[in-house]
Amino acid sequence: MGAVDYLQHYTYEDYKMWEGNWELYEGYPVAMSPAPMINHQVLASDILFQLKSSVGDCERCVVIGETDYKLADDTILRPDVVLICDEPNDAYITKAPEIVVEVISPSTARNDEVYKFQKYEFEKVMYYVIVYPKELYAKVYKLKDGKYDKQGDFSTQTYNFDETLCKVNVDFEKVFKRFRK
Repeated sequence: MGAVDYLQHYTYEDYKMWEGNWELYEGYPVAMSPAPMINHQVLASDILFQLKSSVGDCERCVVIGETDYKLADDTILRPDVVLICDEPNDAYITKAPEIVVEVISPSTARNDEVYKFQKYEFEKVMYYVIVYPKELYAKVYKLKDGKYDKQGDFSTQTYNFDETLCKVNVDFEKVFKRFRK
């Protein structure tokens, strides 16, 4: 038997009892970074604000941050920002958000770029945005024929998320402006 055979397999019921910030990857707990750095929080908040502002009067969609997304009983992710529409559950997200935004932290970059990328693509999240605070740009991916198609690297441009129920956009010039020297 390998070492993995001895590890405890956890579910959402276990996860709900834990203190601190965790995610659950197919039954295995993954500690999130301690409180994110200020730049991380400011970027996530600015993107959340822009998305929320552009949702406007569309009552079917909401923009929220740091909410559990339950993909399976043993897989719980907590994206930085999501746009969800027609979500029937108020405890956690149960169906694919239209937009997921993850702000990269050095300790979680691989999780965001590989594991979560694959999970969000498989779950058919229409748009996945990965924000790079140090480099001051965001990669935007759009689901096309079941696979993510990179729309580009955005630093000073506005991106229109035209495949969402509520048409929204993000002006990355405004998002990164305060961090430019």
